[in-house]
Amino acid sequence: MPSRPSTSRRTVLRGAATVPVAGLGLAACASPGGTPAAIPTAPVELGAESEVAKGGAKLYREQNVVVSRGEDGALKAYGTICTHAGCAINKLEDTTLICPCHGSRFDAMTGKVVQSPATAPLPALSVKTDKGRIVAGPAD
Repeated sequence: MPSRPSTSRRTVLRGAATVPVAGLGLAACASPGGTPAAIPTAPVELGAESEVAKGGAKLYREQNVVVSRGEDGALKAYGTICTHAGCAINKLEDTTLICPCHGSRFDAMTGKVVQSPATAPLPALSVKTDKGRIVAGPAD
């Protein structure tokens, strides 16, 4: 009977060490409930119109939306699911959105990528005000 090659202790330990690391990447790109995060598919009320200053932006984490206001007062909205790996963006510094998974950065005023690994811009959403409240939803 031919002998089997034995598995070394190093091979076993190396394999065991990679399993938890691979699992961490998947968990970071899902919402807390374990399902992928998503942008609104129907209009959603976000907050008071006064929350977004001219030349500024506000991140609405729970709805996965960022709203910005140009110097002319016009509002723009973008979905905040990173176009690189589908992670929910959870940080806004000035007018730059930062993805926690791989460090992609987006301009909240335009939705454009300002730092890779993402290459596609954030999806534009429709945005309006209704009785002093910001409402965003799927693009028209």
